[in-house]
Amino acid sequence: MNLLTPLEVGTLLLHNRLVYPPMATAKADDNGLVTDEILNYYDEKTAGGYIGLIVTEHAFVNSKGKASERQLSIAEDRDIEGLKKIADIIRKNGCKSVAQISHAGGKAKEEVIGGTPVAPSNSSFLDKGIHQLSEQEVADVIKDFADGASRAKKAGFDGVQIHSAHGYLLNQFFSPITNKRQDKYGGKLSNRIKIHLEVIKEVRKVVGEDFHVQIRLGVSDFEEGGVDIEDSKFAAKEFEKAGVDVIDISGGLNGYNIEGLTGQGFFAPLTEKIKQEVSVPVVLTGGITEVEAADRLLKENKADLIGVGRAIYKDSKWAEHAITKLS
Repeated sequence: MNLLTPLEVGTLLLHNRLVYPPMATAKADDNGLVTDEILNYYDEKTAGGYIGLIVTEHAFVNSKGKASERQLSIAEDRDIEGLKKIADIIRKNGCKSVAQISHAGGKAKEEVIGGTPVAPSNSSFLDKGIHQLSEQEVADVIKDFADGASRAKKAGFDGVQIHSAHGYLLNQFFSPITNKRQDKYGGKLSNRIKIHLEVIKEVRKVVGEDFHVQIRLGVSDFEEGGVDIEDSKFAAKEFEKAGVDVIDISGGLNGYNIEGLTGQGFFAPLTEKIKQEVSVPVVLTGGITEVEAADRLLKENKADLIGVGRAIYKDSKWAEHAITKLS
């Protein structure tokens, strides 16, 4: 399924090739429910339909995976009603929508979740006491992701994006720095992405083939002994086989604020390498503020889609101005 056609090479067609990646707003209420504040935010950002695809801010699939106060929830059926209002606004304004679903894992704060954070295993990188997930608890997390995806579909989103970047739980399983397990979910690379493949399988099972499934992948930890681009090439090919429709590239354990990574589209060297390995569209983000840069990166075949986050977060008219500039 391809929601994002046409994907022509050449001049940037922002209506089809511009993605607004998730930007945490902290505008949900204390229980993660949708507020008028968050509805007004998405109404403003999508007005005019200039953005091809909106990936909404990450929503936690389980209360133990809540990353911060006032984060959006997709963990309970009661959340569907409010999420539907977000999806309806985005559709009314002429854009497609994907709900990003996440679990913070060992990056969660005890004061936010009201208990001990969970993770694949103890590690010095997480620098806190955690509870190592049992195999049954891993299975429960997989179901939580599938249930979250099901709620996204019921709410009327066009797709769902599985968050495996920025040091969150799935990224923690992927990285050998934070995954010291000795069971089927740890050790060699194929074991460390087993949870991802099972999440994709279960998500696809509940949403069907006519629903868009993406993954946001932290392709490098930028840390000695961590995930590197070769690991991610292998993972990306396996995720494509498992049924993802788009791979959105970002950083791993150290996120996207990496010393030496600057300029327009600073993840381009990584997206280009992943794009060579898969046939599904690849999204490039990273410091893109100039429409000319976005156009150039597409012409150079660095990616199939361009994600512009902070520029649109700061200026809701960015996409409209960019289209006018290129027309």
